[in-house]
Amino acid sequence: MLGILMSIISGISMSLQGVFNTRLGEKIGTWETNVFVQGTGFVITLIILFLAGKGNFKNIKSVNKLYLLGGVLGVIIIFTVMEGIEKLGPTCSIATILVAQLAAAGLIDAFGLFGSEKLHFGITKYIGIGLMIFGIILFKWKG
Repeated sequence: MLGILMSIISGISMSLQGVFNTRLGEKIGTWETNVFVQGTGFVITLIILFLAGKGNFKNIKSVNKLYLLGGVLGVIIIFTVMEGIEKLGPTCSIATILVAQLAAAGLIDAFGLFGSEKLHFGITKYIGIGLMIFGIILFKWKG
């Protein structure tokens, strides 16, 4: 149940952040917004780290180096979400993002990538993603 609640909060937050970042970017610029967002996120995370952190940065040496690209992906995510929302509008952009996330997660699960458990990805899952793509096309169709 906690996982569902956290996922709902994440989805709402991502949608709000995308719109907020796009509107801020219209006033101050895309890369300026990215710096502001990443900077405020860093400060808040640093405060939380000092109050609640229980990990150990020394363990970073034993991590697969690919997994250190989270910050780079964060920059890409902020930039591409802002551009998508600006060009497609919030609903179509977020719907497309969700389908892309689901497809990528499905591939990760289907092939057991990055240390995840390999799961069967049957025909019903492909149909589900296809229906979501059809829904986006239907939503954007000006008929």
